[in-house]
Amino acid sequence: MKSGEPGALVTTLEKALTWGRSNSIWPLTMGLACCAIEMMGTQASQLDISRFGSEIFRNSPRQSDLMIVAGTVTKKMAPRLKRLYDEMPFPKYVIAMGVCVIQGGPYVHGYSVVLGVDRVVPVDVYVPGCPPTPEALTYGIMTLQKKIRGETDR
Repeated sequence: MKSGEPGALVTTLEKALTWGRSNSIWPLTMGLACCAIEMMGTQASQLDISRFGSEIFRNSPRQSDLMIVAGTVTKKMAPRLKRLYDEMPFPKYVIAMGVCVIQGGPYVHGYSVVLGVDRVVPVDVYVPGCPPTPEALTYGIMTLQKKIRGETDR
């Protein structure tokens, strides 16, 4: 077939739905500390995560399917975070952004800090750093898209 000629694309409904799901991720605004500034930077014109299907950060858990937890999770905040996660529609995903979210960071010896958000909600992708750069979060979103599509890194 020559370039420019009409053709047919054949796929399964499952693959088409998975492709659509991976390219239309709507994040929930869940900025808890300094990592939230870096999360906001991903929507700036230089990085623009809109090209990955993450158009607008939603303020309602019922309108989003990705929770980006950015910042220190305290024991007082953990039940509220779990409630927001439970209110999200299925399928739902979680990105843990920053060392404070992943394992407590510099507050690891504090009595009020949860030592990993994975003790509260299941985490799909970890983005390490203190704070992680907006480019790292963009890479984390791309990794989540690959995970949704069922691709593996070689």
